[in-house]
Amino acid sequence: MDYDLAGLVLTKIWYESAFLDGRGVIWNKAMKTHVVIFEARGGTDKGPYGYRKDSRAIVDSLRKRGWSSEIIFYSDEERGEIYRHTIKHAGAYISRVNPGNLHDETGYLQMLKELVQRGVQGLPHPDAMVNYGAKNAIEKLRDTALVPKDVNSYYAFEEFKDTFVQTLATGPRVLKQNRGSAGEGIWRVELHEPATSERASLEAMVKCTEAKDNHVENMKLGEFIDFCVNYLEGPNGMLLDMPFLERIKEGEIRVFMLRRTPVNIVHKKPVETADAFSATLFSGAKYTYDSPEKWPELLKIIEDNLDDIIEKLGGYEIPLIWTADFILDTNKETGKDNYVLGEINASCVGFSTHLELSEDVADEVIRLMEAEDIVNYRWAAFKT
Repeated sequence: MDYDLAGLVLTKIWYESAFLDGRGVIWNKAMKTHVVIFEARGGTDKGPYGYRKDSRAIVDSLRKRGWSSEIIFYSDEERGEIYRHTIKHAGAYISRVNPGNLHDETGYLQMLKELVQRGVQGLPHPDAMVNYGAKNAIEKLRDTALVPKDVNSYYAFEEFKDTFVQTLATGPRVLKQNRGSAGEGIWRVELHEPATSERASLEAMVKCTEAKDNHVENMKLGEFIDFCVNYLEGPNGMLLDMPFLERIKEGEIRVFMLRRTPVNIVHKKPVETADAFSATLFSGAKYTYDSPEKWPELLKIIEDNLDDIIEKLGGYEIPLIWTADFILDTNKETGKDNYVLGEINASCVGFSTHLELSEDVADEVIRLMEAEDIVNYRWAAFKT
């Protein structure tokens, strides 16, 4: 197993003073100061040595605080060895695997679940990572003030085919595949001619623009629907359908969250071309960065709705690092600005342009682990 890159393996700690706690989990206080960071090989998110720059920054920040850390590249072939190594040496893991860099996440997620069951602190817990990162998180939040009511998730082709012709008849829509990244599989779909009934015709021509690079394809609606069957296949197949918001051209506002605390704001403005709506760097969007204090109205919205987000996304411990992406809309009744939540990311949030955030990440990891150290698992859980 190759997990020693550029001196990233700082120390490996293991003492013989392990004991069984009240859950029957082998526990070792010495493990508490070693953190494994999981990555996957390949992808466009890597630095010159093959690992993410922001992962290395976390390693360095933990080391400055007297903790040890290492980066391990996950593969299904080495899953057993990686699992045994992590159980033996680590008190926590941080998942930094971009969903697009693994052909199938099943084995990886199962390993994370097994690690958590054995007492390794999951940052995040694998179920939280899936629930926050999956596109249907937006549908689960449509009963909140964050999301429009006309949002749908599709899991079966016939359901998608029957419903999408109705939602598209109301105006341009955005379709998002479940676990894509960097705009891949995110399409703006609009009819060439307005629908004349409550259902758009399968023979109607549609203009389809993919967020990955803002390229345009024109085809019949029926052809596009047939193409989308690819996004519905497999155990994680799903499509999210939501209204297209014209004010995306003013930019998408990404709130970088460290658990419950906003620590950075990224204003991502698409390139100024006729068909552009993508806010990804790959598509040419321009990024500017702000301190959270400059967006008090948006921070208040997050604060007011955070408990609902946690509850509706499964009630899991909130991810260590996650982002909430908002788009401006106009309230039709008041004419005032309205922030609409378009996406949540929790699998592999990057901060390579602000590596100093690794200091905050390291502080939060240590705070969490030291708090965990005083928990007595023989006592029942309680709520205040």
